Amino acid sequence: MSTVTLSSASPTGLKVDAVVVALASGADGPVLLPGAEAIDKALKGTLATTLAQLGAAGTVDEITKLTTQGKTKAPVLVAVGTGPQAEPGSPEYRERLRRAAGAASRSLAGTGSVAFALPIDGEADAAAVTEGVLLGAYSFDSYKTGEVKTPVETVTILGPGVKTKAVKEAVTRAEVIATAVNRARDWINTPPRDLVPATFAELSTKLAKGTKLTVEVLDEKALAKGGYGGLIGVGQGSVHPPRLIRLSYRAARAKKHLALVGKGITFDTGGLSLKPNDSMKTMKSDMSGAAAVVAAMLAVAELAPRVSVTAYAAMAENMPSGEAQRPSDVITMYGGKTVEVLNTDAEGRLVMADALVRAAEDEPDLIIDVATLTGAAIVALGPRVSGIMANDDTLAARVHVAAKNSGEQMWPLPLPSDLRAKLDSSIADIANIGDRSGGALQAGLFLKEFVDDATPWAHLDIAGPSFNEAQPFGYTPKGGTGAAVRTLVKIVEELEAGAL
Repeated sequence: MSTVTLSSASPTGLKVDAVVVALASGADGPVLLPGAEAIDKALKGTLATTLAQLGAAGTVDEITKLTTQGKTKAPVLVAVGTGPQAEPGSPEYRERLRRAAGAASRSLAGTGSVAFALPIDGEADAAAVTEGVLLGAYSFDSYKTGEVKTPVETVTILGPGVKTKAVKEAVTRAEVIATAVNRARDWINTPPRDLVPATFAELSTKLAKGTKLTVEVLDEKALAKGGYGGLIGVGQGSVHPPRLIRLSYRAARAKKHLALVGKGITFDTGGLSLKPNDSMKTMKSDMSGAAAVVAAMLAVAELAPRVSVTAYAAMAENMPSGEAQRPSDVITMYGGKTVEVLNTDAEGRLVMADALVRAAEDEPDLIIDVATLTGAAIVALGPRVSGIMANDDTLAARVHVAAKNSGEQMWPLPLPSDLRAKLDSSIADIANIGDRSGGALQAGLFLKEFVDDATPWAHLDIAGPSFNEAQPFGYTPKGGTGAAVRTLVKIVEELEAGAL
């Protein structure tokens, strides 16, 4: 990952390979944002005009590069667009900073040193820029044998007052967060033959060593003995057996306890309810929920909040074979409820239900689950927005705010009680699927059956944003995105502050 330093020096005198400034889009052309003044002065006040002549308009993600003609020590100037001007200090403003920094960082892959002269007024802005830079610099090249462009080596964040303790602490936190997100991206992008449930359990255990986390892993024998029918049922068709990973962080004098649950289907064929080939191509990403909660836990261990957190990653590979569970099988879940499996491609809710019941046994004050649960969520919200469902409207609203402040797009969805009848089974307590109407909501209602009404619970369906099949944008790469990691860490911090 790129090395980040802070400096209040003028961008004109820095010996770096490139300097980045920001533009907003205005009615009469691009508008230079604070941070670009010294560069503009060195260029005799012609910067905005020159950029406009080169076609720059200041739109989101727009990159314009030009030579400084020896007027500064940096030979190249990069102007990145932020779109229409937003209210400084607002979550939208900081997300535009984050996205602009990411777009510029991504465009400068292969560059040794870059200074970012973006508009920074305080620690939150500095943190947003740092996150954007480090997330935008991400690349997954482990399987490439040819020459690749490496991320920017050294990054200098420029701005008045950036050497203060508050800014330094905010930037350190941003580095921890970006490391966690990029770690989750690596796991999601890893080919499924190289990341099976046991492998992920081993990685989690290894990374937790030397941290403030404790780890417990239940293998297939322990799961069978414990009655985890969902994990066993989904995983029984694969030669790679399931795992349940439990990571716990215990804070001294903690007043709150949060439980996290993540869906970890390392590859989803749909089982005997086989998916079409095109729908299967990205199913290595079906463990994005587990990746998010484990990555978030590693960040929590480093940030050391005064909140206790326990995370469960429910890992299985959903494969068709002579041993696979069949449509119309009835399985007994952890805790005793029976489920009629009408569609083996509705498998995520089965492993999540086991983990939710187990998580509740720890008596947390709040449970948050994260899953690439339904294609219906993508139909409802598109590929960049996650759904929030909860057994409490106030909780859903607060999670929504936490996500917005983290720079992640999420939107509250209802859990209509009238849809619950669609999950009725004539031979079991509940069926694992209903009909096509409100599919994401029905999945949420299924999970709700495995959570005590007295325990606040929210479900995040990240099926859309977890894997970007389109071209990169802002700080978001093609492939795994690490969706929900930032929101989960923010929720921990909100609990610590008493705001959630």
